[in-house]
This record gives sequence, C-alpha cells and structure tokens, in this order.
Amino acid sequence: MGPENPSSFQLGTSCLVCARFVHTQGEMAAVNQVYIAVIGAGGVGKCFLSQLQALAARKPSPKLSLCYIATSRKALYNADYSPVSLDGVTETLAASTQAPPPLSQVIDYLAAAPAKVVLVDNTSSQDVADAYPLALSRGLNIVTPNKKAFSGSYKLWQDIFRASATSGAKVYHESSVGAGLPVISTLKDLVETGDKVTKIEGVFSGTMSFLFNSFAPTHGQGGKWSEEVKKAKALGYTEPDPRDDLNGLDVARKLTILARLAGLPVESPTSFPVQSLIPKELESSSSGDEFLDKLPAFDQQMEDTKAAAEKAHKVVRFVGSIDVATQQVKVGLEQFDRSHPIASLKGSDNIISFYTERYGTNPLIIQGAGAGGDVTAMGVTGDFIRVLSQIA
Repeated sequence: MGPENPSSFQLGTSCLVCARFVHTQGEMAAVNQVYIAVIGAGGVGKCFLSQLQALAARKPSPKLSLCYIATSRKALYNADYSPVSLDGVTETLAASTQAPPPLSQVIDYLAAAPAKVVLVDNTSSQDVADAYPLALSRGLNIVTPNKKAFSGSYKLWQDIFRASATSGAKVYHESSVGAGLPVISTLKDLVETGDKVTKIEGVFSGTMSFLFNSFAPTHGQGGKWSEEVKKAKALGYTEPDPRDDLNGLDVARKLTILARLAGLPVESPTSFPVQSLIPKELESSSSGDEFLDKLPAFDQQMEDTKAAAEKAHKVVRFVGSIDVATQQVKVGLEQFDRSHPIASLKGSDNIISFYTERYGTNPLIIQGAGAGGDVTAMGVTGDFIRVLSQIA
C-alpha cells in the first residue's frame, strides 16, 4: 500500500461510532447490503469495476456498495461507509488527494462496517497477500487473481485457509490460474467429490502458448525464436521485460497452486525443477530491451531444440505437469505428437488436462483464453457472485 495519511484516516475512524449507531437504529436495516472494497485499478481492476457496475445494475438485491477503492498511491472512501459512485470511479480515484492508509488500518475500517464486506484484491502484491490471514480472521471475504497469496510459502497457504475456516469468511481465487477458465473450481470439485487426481498437465501461460505456436507450429516452419519473442512483446503478450515470462516462474506459481489443491504440500515455486529459457549469458542484461537486442545471437539453441523434435515427428511446447502419485512437479520443454491437444493449440490459449480415476485414460480437458483483462476479471466477478450467494 502507499504511505500513511493519518489525518484523513483518523477523521474517518472518529466517525465510526456514529456511523454504526445510525445503522443499529435500523434506518438502513431493511436494505440487504454488501460492501465492496477494491485494491488495484490497473488492467484487470478496471475490467472488474466495469463488470461490477453492470452486475449492480442487473441485480438490485443485495445492494452492492463500493465503500473503499485504492491503488498503491491513492484511495477513495468515506468515514460513514456511504458509497463511492461506480460512475467514472477510476477517474475520480486518479484525482483523489487521499493516500491509502496502512493495510492493518484498512482491515480495521472494513471489519467495522455495518454489513458483510467482500475485499477484491486485483493486485499482484505480496504485501496485500500477506494480509489475507488477518483480513479473513476479521470476517472479511476475499476474491482475487493474486497468485502470490496461494503460491508463496506453504505456511501462508495454511494460514489463509485456517483463518477462513475459523471465521467462516470466504476466499476464492479462480483467476490465479488460467484467467477466466474454470480450472480451480473444476479441480476442487474433482477432489471434494472423492475422485482421485493422478496427473495434471498443460500449457499454463498465454505468452508461452503464443510463442511456441508461432515458433514451432504443427504445419509450416515458424519464425526465428528471437523474432517471435519480439513479436509477442509488440503484441502485448509478454511482460515489459520478457525474461519475466521466459524464466518459467509464472507457470511454476500456477503449478504450485494446483499441486496444493490436489493435496501435495509443495513448499514454493522454486522447490521443483523449472526450466528457464533465458540464456545464462543474458540473465544479467540490464534491461528487457538489452536482452531482446542480444537474443538473436542465441537463436541456434532453440533451433536445435525444434529440429530434435521435428526429427521425431513431434513439436516442442512449454508445459507444466504434476504427477500426484510420485509427487513430482516440473515445468519446461516437452515434445508432443502433432495430433496431441497440447500441440494443436491456437494463439495464446491455455489447455489444462486432468487425469483422474473417474475419467480413466481420457483426461478432462479445459481449454480457452488464458490471458487478458476481460477474461481474468470475469473469473474474479464469477468468484464475487459465488461469495454473494453464500453471504447475502
């Protein structure tokens, strides 16, 4: 969060007693209301706010009231919990002179609200993720695409779900794997209905999917590796520094989450083999641009990898896999027959295959867009609706 701004927050907390008194007098007791707090108003955050506004218009009950919204530097909230208007809220927030209070104070403020609260964290902040156990223990429900909360230390994972179980507050994170695809909810259903998951395998990165579908297509030659990486960056598929995709850590985080849900106590995304596609000589490049300038000199390495697969009549793909029986998790390059579902993906699609006892030799496959603001926000909004159905 941003720097402390005591004056604005202390003014707010001093009015909490009167605000709660008004509500206990029943002036608004007849209204079935849920308060929403949103942290993060970037790409996914803006899309979520748009979907939230449409949802609030479509479903008048419960009344959805935005009581807090913040970025790392600015915040909007009222001491008496009166709603922040969703109309033009990102512009209003950008013009705000309020700085966000420390997270512990935000949690105090939300926990004192006169109705149920859903905290929507649209950031990738470790600091916000670390505050989840406290927020849940205070009765705040959480919805988020933040991978760091669920792929960080195994202790944080345990603390989050222990706090949720103890307080009854809900926590949902569908969009932490596969954007809007129903990956986590499907895995949870398989596990909770008693099926035995034996293996999970797939392409978990829209960036890596796009790169390999164009570098090593099932038909035709494909382009040079460095040129495909530059193209992916120009189209907005990669992080500003493509090394943040090519190091494999994003996929490793998603595998950590799924492995834990499948019952494996994976300690962290660095506790199993993760293949990096960054040439060792370029790991210390001073910037993403310098990395891209020097990458063509290393194209032959990837050409040799592609040629080896072609010699076996296969294509190479960047995949993650979880073998539940042997407790092995790994991320890296694998060869697939051209007819394999993983080989025949298009564009930046993700594909996740669940091998289970019930499904036998044919896996349950989930496939579709695994990146993008609107589809990621759709997963967040879907989780938000699930929470509403349980608390309102």
